[in-house]
Amino acid sequence: MNLAIPLQTMSAKDKLQAIEEIWADLAREAEDIPSPAWHGDVLRAREQRIADGSARFLDIADAKRAVREQIG
Repeated sequence: MNLAIPLQTMSAKDKLQAIEEIWADLAREAEDIPSPAWHGDVLRAREQRIADGSARFLDIADAKRAVREQIG
């Protein structure tokens, strides 16, 4: 399917609304969306870090601050 979306003429607000609508539609049929194999690898690695005690947990404020420091 070739879908023409007038991105050049859409406002940022309109683009975000379109993304939200597409995401909501995908979420209704989530079981039809295959998860890539690497997702399982990441989850297993995280579970292993929790099991061996090397996982580090942050509250949301600290997590946001850490992300901002990494990207900014």
